[in-house]
Formats: sequence, C-alpha cells, structure tokens
Amino acid sequence: MPARLPNEANAANAAMPEIAAPRLPLLLGSASPRRREILTVLGVPHVVSPQEVDETRRSGESADAYLIRIVGDKRDRALTIFDPSTCSALLVADTSVIVDGDVLGKPGDDDEEGRRMIARLAGRTHEVHTRFCLHAPHREHSETVSTSVQFRPMSTDQIARYVASGEGRDKAGGYAIQGRASGLVCAINGSYSNVVGLPASNVLAALEELGLAP
Repeated sequence: MPARLPNEANAANAAMPEIAAPRLPLLLGSASPRRREILTVLGVPHVVSPQEVDETRRSGESADAYLIRIVGDKRDRALTIFDPSTCSALLVADTSVIVDGDVLGKPGDDDEEGRRMIARLAGRTHEVHTRFCLHAPHREHSETVSTSVQFRPMSTDQIARYVASGEGRDKAGGYAIQGRASGLVCAINGSYSNVVGLPASNVLAALEELGLAP
C-alpha cells in the first residue's frame, strides 16, 4: 500500500470530526430518589452524596427563612467535598409544605401525626416551596419556587386509609403527589415537579444560565 503523503494525512485528520470531552457530572447533595429521577429525565448526569443537616425549625423562624437556612447549610456542607475536577457543579435542595404559616415535616412512622397533617390539608389549599442552590466555581444560583396545591375534602376514614398506605411517611407534608396522593389533589397552580421535590424548568434554566445545560 503506498505511503500517504504528509498533506494527504493532514487533510484526512482535518476531515475527522472532533470528539467533545464528556461533561462532568453534577454533584447532587440529596438522598431523594425523586430528585434523582427529575435530573435523569432532564438528561443531567449526576452523582449522589447526601448531605444531612439539622432541620429543626428555630423559634420564631419564618417558613421562608427556615428554607433559606436549611439549603444554605446543605450547600456549605456539600462544599467541603465538592471537587471541580470531578464534578461540574453541586446542587442541593429542600422542600417545605406550608399551611397557616406552619412548616409540615415528615411524619415518619408516626401515623397519628400523618393523619393530623393530612387532616389539615384536606379541603384546603396549601403551599409547597422548594429552594435549590446550584453552585459552580465562581458562580452560584439560588431560588425558591412556590406551587399552590388544593386537596379535595376527605373523611376521617379516607385520611386513615391513605396514611395507612405508608406512602407519605418520608415525605414533607405526609403525602406523595406522584403516588396515591394524586387522587387527593383537585387543583394545582405552578410547577408539578416542584411539589415532587425539584422544579425542573427552573433548574434547567439555572443550568443554562451557568453554561451547564445538558
């Protein structure tokens, strides 16, 4: 086979398309499978490193101030392990269910507390606030997104049946809108994924803003 002349080799190399370096994954500082699912649907590669902080609400602390503090604490904790050489940015978030100015936490295995929570939400409109912080080297985006959710009226038996399903034990407000609780919701105003745990549209816009869009 005849040897390729230097100019022919250069031309062949120039014709080869450049292969883009793979984008570094996002560091997600959350154990929530719902947040992982949302990032996956958006096509955002990520690795997970849950960040646990004290989520006790302070006396006199407003719902908004509480959420800002918790997300800030998660960010500060995640920054101690964040390595820009292996991850493009870090993302932390927290979701609050708010009714009458009260922040409803996770009932855990306390079904009585779960029934009290759902009883407070039944037949009413409440707010779901998710705050997220997207941090990249030398730049950061933090935002709180609000969604209004209306529950249909419910009897004591209906409330007890839902709580007994166990679906809401590890969810803020004691319910999972993406599960059986979808049958409890009669209206929603705002981002659905925000109620699930991460406002997809806002997170994607923030990624684009920081030059990290998938």
